[in-house]
Amino acid sequence: MDSKERFSDRVDVYAKYRPTYPQSAIDYLYETVRFTPQSEIADVGAGTGIFSELLLNRGSKVVALEPNEAMRNAAVARLGGDGRFQAVNGSAEVTGLADQSVDYIVCAQSFHWFDRARTGAEFKRILRPGGKVVLIWNTRLTEGTPFREQYEQLILTYGTDYKTVSQKNILPEDLAAFFHNGDMQAARFANDQRLDFEGMIGRLTSSSYIPMPGAPGYEAMMADLRRLYDQYQENGCVTFEYETELYWGSL
Repeated sequence: MDSKERFSDRVDVYAKYRPTYPQSAIDYLYETVRFTPQSEIADVGAGTGIFSELLLNRGSKVVALEPNEAMRNAAVARLGGDGRFQAVNGSAEVTGLADQSVDYIVCAQSFHWFDRARTGAEFKRILRPGGKVVLIWNTRLTEGTPFREQYEQLILTYGTDYKTVSQKNILPEDLAAFFHNGDMQAARFANDQRLDFEGMIGRLTSSSYIPMPGAPGYEAMMADLRRLYDQYQENGCVTFEYETELYWGSL
């Protein structure tokens, strides 16, 4: 499937059940990477606007680039009332933005879908002198507790191309090579998400490699998910734990 169309049938659950990003990570962008309320920031692969919203909350101007029409429309529905927000039908490889038009570029949960060579050239073109690129992922923890490990096994059992499309396929040296002279800085932050069973279904099916209702394996997957929830819920919720990974530097 074309990566730009993978999420078209699950936009609503993506917008509702994907985790946001911790305040500590946003503080880091404004205190260490030096984002400011006056910054003009391109959010590339902006999806439904989850990360764009956090930047707007700090006063920055955001142009959200998203090639998937359904996801872009969801971002506009969410944020279009803010005059500092603009949504653009563009991709990492062909943004459509003017030369040297943004101070920073962020890619939240999106960089692993991009053609890195073409993206690097395009990002250099649209960045102003001194601009930085920030790559961010909420990486779900998959080891260390029975719940983490059994949920991961459920995805391995029922997911279609989970291992192929995971951001974990990008090696640290590949990330470093994207930045100028390998000059990459990294930071990590704890993040979590408490979900009831409806939320657990939404979080699972927000991933593009998970079968949707009517697909082979869906009913069996839901039965296994219910057993997992019943075993590990506390006060009606289970907790998904993440490490928010942030990589940044010049191009």
